[in-house]
Amino acid sequence: MNAELFIAKRIYKGDKKNEKRVSSPAIRIAIAGIALGLAVMIVAVCIIVGFKKEIREKIVGFGGHIQITNFDNNASYEHAPISFSDTLAAKLAANPAIRHAQGFITKPGIIKTDNDFQGVVLKGVGSDYDWNFFKKNLIEGTILQPNDTSATNPAIISKTIADRLHLKFGDSFTVYFVQEPVRARRFRITGIYQTNFEDYDKLYVITEKSILARLNDWSGDMVSGIEVTVKDFNKLDRTAQDLFFEMSSYKDRFGNSLYARSIKDINPMIFSWLSLLDMNVWVIIILMIIVSGFTMISGLLIIILERTNMIGIMKAMGARDISIRKVFLYLSAFLIGQGMLWGNVIGLAVCFIQKYFQVLKLDPVTYYLSAVPIDLNPLFILLLNVGTLIVSLLMMIAPSYLVAKITPSKSIRFE
Repeated sequence: MNAELFIAKRIYKGDKKNEKRVSSPAIRIAIAGIALGLAVMIVAVCIIVGFKKEIREKIVGFGGHIQITNFDNNASYEHAPISFSDTLAAKLAANPAIRHAQGFITKPGIIKTDNDFQGVVLKGVGSDYDWNFFKKNLIEGTILQPNDTSATNPAIISKTIADRLHLKFGDSFTVYFVQEPVRARRFRITGIYQTNFEDYDKLYVITEKSILARLNDWSGDMVSGIEVTVKDFNKLDRTAQDLFFEMSSYKDRFGNSLYARSIKDINPMIFSWLSLLDMNVWVIIILMIIVSGFTMISGLLIIILERTNMIGIMKAMGARDISIRKVFLYLSAFLIGQGMLWGNVIGLAVCFIQKYFQVLKLDPVTYYLSAVPIDLNPLFILLLNVGTLIVSLLMMIAPSYLVAKITPSKSIRFE
């Protein structure tokens, strides 16, 4: 049997009456430091990852991972048309990195009611549209049903637009389109969504693609652009780059070259802001590990001082310094493990409570979310635990060398 491990267990567990021999206040503080540090790291990582995921999903929900438009397109919402032919659709479907591709038409307009008006962008979608995002954020009504002939010019508007124009579910409103000649269409609200992403909520109205195609006098395969969603977001940059070169050499039936851009290129400011959040996580992790490590170092030094007599006796019996150091390193591992156990319990409990009960609220205007988001990623939590254990044990090596300074003649009489 491993003698060092046996001695460390006896020191940690205590005697037969189960009285803990390692029970000084400093040791409890060290364990609490490890527990609190790990709990803070778990909560911080879950919040930051959850926040980035929620914001990213909102941006992608309105525009896909990659957008393919006319190469000569301008920055307005009145896009030059491209042809989304069956050949192009098959070409995109054959790409193993692409999950889904769908055509859309955007057209700016002005909603006019009896007392108010609001500039909006109508986004026309077809039967191939992926409604998962809007189903998640729909607070009233239903998504558009392509085969439903009972609703004339249906539209889904945001709660922000509805509140500003004093509209409600089932109401009708008129949209004026500035073109030559000026045209107007009457729409009926069949759904209201709320994403809390103010920049998009105040802008987009979702309707049928065929309505906007008729306004533009476009044929069935003509669209403003194509939204592409990828299977793996971590490979988005590479997929967007490959698609850029592939589309730049492709010509549609009008002779247009196509331009592929990732959502990161379309919204660089937002994704740069999200990238900065990673720095906050690393700062928190480093600070917590340093604080936890130093509290554990102080605890180990106290244990060594308390066990000076035992160290002297072991040396007098012929034990080498490395064996005695192993005893205290094993003991440190037990204490770190106890702290990590409580840290996981506290951290995960806080995360579960927030995830399912949303105790901590946020201002949607400032943070784009109504509550603090939580994403429980098992891999990140495992890495935090392994990293904390390894770093904490490495920090214990230096103070364990103190046993080499203890001489048997003096330590046996030490009180």
